[in-house]
Amino acid sequence: MTTTARRPTPADPTPTLTPTSRTRAATTRNLPPELGADAVAVLEGDTFMYSNAVGDVPSGSIGGLVHEDTRFLGRWELTINNRPLLVLSADTVDYYSAAFFLTNPELPGMRANTLGVRRERFIGDGMHERITLESFAEEPISIQLRLAVGTDFADLFEIKDVVADRSARITREHAPDGSRLGFSYRNQSFEASTEVRADPPASRVDGDDLVWDIKLGRNHRWCCELTVPLHQGPTDIPPTRRHFGEIFREFAHDLCAQWETKAPVLHTDSELLRDVIHKSMQDLLALRMQQRTEEGRSIVLPAAGLPWFLTLFGRDTLITAYQTMLFGPDLARGALLKLASHQGRVVDDFTDQEPGKILHEVRSGELTRLGLMPHNPYYGTIDATQLWLILLSEYWRWTLDDDFVRRLRDNAYAALRWIDEYGDRDGDGYVEYATRSSQGLGNQCWRDSWNGVQSADGTIPVLPIATCETQGYTYDAKLRMAQLAEGPLDEPEVARKLRKQAADLYERFNRDFWIDERGGYYALGLDGDKHRIDSMTSNMGQLLWSGIVPHERAATMARQLMSEQMFSGWGVRTTSTAERGYSPIGYHTGTVWPHDNSLIAHGLARYGFRDEANRIITAMLQASEFSQYRLPEAFSGYDRSFGRVPVRYPTASSPQAWATAAPVLFVRTMLGVDAPDGELVVDPAVPAEIEWIELIGMHADGRKWNVRATGSTAHVHRAG
Repeated sequence: MTTTARRPTPADPTPTLTPTSRTRAATTRNLPPELGADAVAVLEGDTFMYSNAVGDVPSGSIGGLVHEDTRFLGRWELTINNRPLLVLSADTVDYYSAAFFLTNPELPGMRANTLGVRRERFIGDGMHERITLESFAEEPISIQLRLAVGTDFADLFEIKDVVADRSARITREHAPDGSRLGFSYRNQSFEASTEVRADPPASRVDGDDLVWDIKLGRNHRWCCELTVPLHQGPTDIPPTRRHFGEIFREFAHDLCAQWETKAPVLHTDSELLRDVIHKSMQDLLALRMQQRTEEGRSIVLPAAGLPWFLTLFGRDTLITAYQTMLFGPDLARGALLKLASHQGRVVDDFTDQEPGKILHEVRSGELTRLGLMPHNPYYGTIDATQLWLILLSEYWRWTLDDDFVRRLRDNAYAALRWIDEYGDRDGDGYVEYATRSSQGLGNQCWRDSWNGVQSADGTIPVLPIATCETQGYTYDAKLRMAQLAEGPLDEPEVARKLRKQAADLYERFNRDFWIDERGGYYALGLDGDKHRIDSMTSNMGQLLWSGIVPHERAATMARQLMSEQMFSGWGVRTTSTAERGYSPIGYHTGTVWPHDNSLIAHGLARYGFRDEANRIITAMLQASEFSQYRLPEAFSGYDRSFGRVPVRYPTASSPQAWATAAPVLFVRTMLGVDAPDGELVVDPAVPAEIEWIELIGMHADGRKWNVRATGSTAHVHRAG
């Protein structure tokens, strides 16, 4: 029997707290540019500090210190004699640390560039910042250093939109000796506090500002350390970085070493590929969330992206884990276990939860904790359940860990029941979405912006919607589960049933979704009236990844994807330029997404279109050169000939998990590495631009392998 859960109304609703935005692309306005294109962010786990290039967070900006979806610092501005500093150089040192080299502007009685100012910042068990001043004046000088501090305890969902005024509920407890600022906030069951510790103490506290009166002789240095401690959640593993200096560097080295010893070592003649993979590994390390299971076991899994998505997602986390399987199974194992522990159990309209369903997103801010937002967790995704099954299969293929599959047997069968009983809302054999929540996502496929799914004439289709790639995921998931049923689960009758269902879906899908016009292509989806959503999109490229495309149509798909309308020169656009709704800066209506392209290239290679796959891969690698070898979440869909550089998408997350993992899948695609039946297969097509690739210590079937490939030739042997 299905249990229906009701969402209670908060006992003491606060009029000033209302849900102001939903998720990711569903926000009601674009991110304001207060911090500038050279903004600097540092992160650790689910904590980040986002500032401008001076290191400041102006009041009212989108910056600040955010931990567990709550902003603990909303203002952090440093001035000399009440004037802002000038930036000389600023950048991250590692993902968790940054350095800002600053100087003074022209001041009464002080020439510009008289002071050298350095801010060192890192995130560990809180935020730590060291400020160092050095005078180059010929005579002793007196200066006033002021740090303006503020907090609004904003929920992460509010930061990009409208922040509720909590000032009446914020209390202050500042130490008179200047050693500490204290802010606290409480609303019903939600509590938060911010503490700023200063060593040496400030000369005085002025409102919420720390003020130091400093005298400096020539070449004299003055230093202050600031600490903002933050508590850890009950399932988080506390970070080891707690101090500046040698201890800090030692711990950082150890963490990197632990990650790198598990991953294979890549060698290549291509300096570009080497730099991109190195950056990807560092970014994957940055986005790892270390947590404990309910049994107390330590697991690691990827967060979705910086700055707004440092949390557990379904779709993003699962695809990232799939993309990185070549470099080890740890991320996949952690993702499977964590998402299984939150698998849906009841029908709950507010959270879009259903039995067997895999979640979309978890949040822990005030709006969620008070029940005003449905994200604890929110289940509004049409494809995470199928992707969970796909990843379970992929994990088994690479590890042959029968016991792990058997451990998750009930979760897997619950996921299959969800596909048939809840995912297929009207019994037509397709998985459709339509939110039942007042705060739910309208679009619940990967194109989850409000206009991410539209027809060729720009109209928005009616719900419920069955997108094409979702049916491909479903087809792939059922075939993969049939293999697990025949193998470690030892249930051959279940396997026969699943293969029959997959075959029926294959026939039905290729009849109902295929459009003969414009040279032939697959519809983006079927709308609530079962009409084809006839826009041409990159989603049809993901169908090649799932294997639901007949071989006789694969050449047509390859031609369409690589056409001028779809391929920008940097990658495949989300939407064809021929569609009325196309925009090169539309979130899902013309931009180029690296993760999308990694799946498309992998699918092209699956059907034998290696040159087309390599064209995408080399274009993507070349695009990364313009962003310090990091692929962002998305970039604009302008043609490569238009500006000769990939045009930045203004609100792209960077690093973003499935974008930073895309190069790892690119390497796998070039090498042609797979483990379809528990046996390692290598079928390379390394492009001339790369020349050769070597992987030392690659994990597969419980062993380590060394692989070297040049062109279409591979040498594979057991690692010693």
